[in-house]
Amino acid sequence: MMNDKIKESIKSKKSHGWDLNLYRNKKKGYLGGVCAGLADHFDVDAWVVRLFTFGGFLFLGSFVVIAYIALWWFLDVRPKGEDGYEYEYDERQQSYRPKKMFKYADSANSRLRRAKEKLDNVTRRVTEMERHVTSKKFDLDREFSKIRD
Repeated sequence: MMNDKIKESIKSKKSHGWDLNLYRNKKKGYLGGVCAGLADHFDVDAWVVRLFTFGGFLFLGSFVVIAYIALWWFLDVRPKGEDGYEYEYDERQQSYRPKKMFKYADSANSRLRRAKEKLDNVTRRVTEMERHVTSKKFDLDREFSKIRD
């Protein structure tokens, strides 16, 4: 009974990408899609992960092979018909992006600091526009434009 619950829990976590959007990518992968899936997850090119895997194999040998096989077994293939990502809003790019493991949102202090900088910039621009509109040069330019029309 307990083993069945554990198996169901593992199967559920596996099918949902371990709640980290971590899947194998068989479309871009060569052997099992593990390196391509890790590349999708960490938002790097697949060749970079393959290079690290090969380098790890040279230095660590069979440990990397065992880890690769374990990941092949623990990671499920990305569900078809949908991209399978959870999305989060990225303030800097002002768009939604797939939620990644190590790309957490900025702290509240840094977001407030950035908002204050934007507000200060807008305030400075409005002040410059007010200064221009209330200047004698603006009045003179407006009178000349009336004469031309």
